[in-house]
Amino acid sequence: MKEIYVGNLRFDMTVDELRDLFTSFGPIYSIDLYTEPEPGRPHGFAFVEMDADGADAAIRELDGTEFLGRTLKVEEVREQVFKIHKRYR
Repeated sequence: MKEIYVGNLRFDMTVDELRDLFTSFGPIYSIDLYTEPEPGRPHGFAFVEMDADGADAAIRELDGTEFLGRTLKVEEVREQVFKIHKRYR
């Protein structure tokens, strides 16, 4: 299993839209779309957990592509990204 950082998302992005985007690459174990406490608006990034093969394929196919008018940043979670993730959990 791998965790993927997905950045530069639209602020009105939903979990269902993310699920639709990643489902074609394999089973999704979790999606964490981070929002501000008030007014609950998304921060523009999420973390997606998938099996390793699906995650690698999603990174290759989606990083740098346009989705809903934004150029996505899709990468495997590294220590620097993990610190962001940990801060918002």
